[in-house]
Amino acid sequence: MLPTRHLRRLDIIRRHLQQHNARKVSSNAEEYDYDLVVIGGGSGGLSCAKEGAQFGKRVAVLDYVSASAQGTTWGLGGTCVNVGCIPKKLMHHAAQLGDAIEVSEKYGWIISGEVSHSWETLVQHVQNHVKSLNWGHRVQLQEKSVKYFNANGAFQDNHTIKATSKDGKEMFITAENIVIAVGGRPKYPENVPGAVEYCVSSDDIFSLSKPPGKTLVVGASYVALECAGFLNGLGFDTSVMVRSVFLRGFDQQMGNLVAANMQCNGTRFIEKSVPTAIEKNQDGTLQVEWKNLESGYTHRDLFDTVMFAIGREPETLFLQLDNAGVAINVNSRKIIVDENERTSASNIYGIGDVIHNRPELTPVAIMAGKCLARRLFGASTQIMDYTKIPTTVFTPLEYSTVGLSEEDALMKYGDENIEVYHAYYKPLEYTVAEKDASQCYIKAVCDRHNNTVLGLHFLGPHAGEVMQGFAAAMACGLSYDQLSSTIGIHPTGAEEIVKLNITKRSGEDPTVTGC
Repeated sequence: MLPTRHLRRLDIIRRHLQQHNARKVSSNAEEYDYDLVVIGGGSGGLSCAKEGAQFGKRVAVLDYVSASAQGTTWGLGGTCVNVGCIPKKLMHHAAQLGDAIEVSEKYGWIISGEVSHSWETLVQHVQNHVKSLNWGHRVQLQEKSVKYFNANGAFQDNHTIKATSKDGKEMFITAENIVIAVGGRPKYPENVPGAVEYCVSSDDIFSLSKPPGKTLVVGASYVALECAGFLNGLGFDTSVMVRSVFLRGFDQQMGNLVAANMQCNGTRFIEKSVPTAIEKNQDGTLQVEWKNLESGYTHRDLFDTVMFAIGREPETLFLQLDNAGVAINVNSRKIIVDENERTSASNIYGIGDVIHNRPELTPVAIMAGKCLARRLFGASTQIMDYTKIPTTVFTPLEYSTVGLSEEDALMKYGDENIEVYHAYYKPLEYTVAEKDASQCYIKAVCDRHNNTVLGLHFLGPHAGEVMQGFAAAMACGLSYDQLSSTIGIHPTGAEEIVKLNITKRSGEDPTVTGC
């Protein structure tokens, strides 16, 4: 028989093992500080965190904004709230009000005295609204018992994150599930001297303390054209430098019409060109040198502000993803996920602009975040549907779309299997104002055999408001027969969609006349 002291020691060891095994059986989650930690306080991350908290889970959000190249920072809410959709739409609306003032006399309005615009007043009110949204997000997290850390998160392993605050304080938190939703930031060109030092991006344009003056926007993305559009509409001398095509990734006919409308309304386009150097003069102006890619000639001009809008790159460098075994695409540097938004690490997920080969759109990130939380903590099996995503480009003449572009439809189905119904139309509000409507255009891209609508494209006033309902119909499998048998609301621009009856194949004039 073993001595009594050995028996006591065995008994202690046995009790410890029983307690340890009981903890493992009861819940693995109890080993961690949180059931869910979200890295990134943008629209997608906040959506996922709040949805997770609805299930009674312990949830935390880490959000930290590094200053832009020009020193701009902002609060909770991510790109959309602070330096994207919200301030952009407000400034777009400000420009539209200016356009309305110009034509108001024909509608009987008598405006006496000089009409002017204050950039400083616009920025102040836009930023006040943005700050109210920042505060609102903080309050919502608190109300839902979501812990908020204003800290940078970096992986130590696939369950452990080192959180570093602005003052350098470090703490370690653990989570059973982790969601990466850090989004992206604007890119600068790598080989253009002076670009980073002297130029702004969409991170800066909405909070400039003084009017931008004569402005050059480099790029032809939706961000570039939207910003150039409202700057020109607010009365600033605005140029856009375009390397190749307008609105890459969108329907190219629509992109060219958007640019044509902007050009007709005073925006200057410097096409087939790239900047080569930017220098700052003593008076603060910027001398921009650029090269025409076709002729090879070099040109120069002076601008007060130069804004780069040449794309965005993911905020993945600080995450130390290798420590957690999270794989990225080597070209985009974005995180690779499966249909369930799961990364190569089984307990780590990605949503929003940071993931590879997904639309970079706020509502997409919000829905993906909700679906993910419901799958993790509820009984849901619903995965995010990334097809038939509607979106709007808020250029002076708005462009809204859902489904396939004409180019993508032709590539996928072939010309012989596609029917395109289209129309040029004149909005009623353009008639009395005598506004040019030559770029107001609609088309429906359809499967020629079963009449399914594959893509809808609308260029005209209030395009985003028009397209939302059609997007719902598209999600339900809208056919051309259903579309054309729908009663229109008269007189509206939206009714022109249900009146589409002329095909490109026919060669007939698609200009709408009369009712």
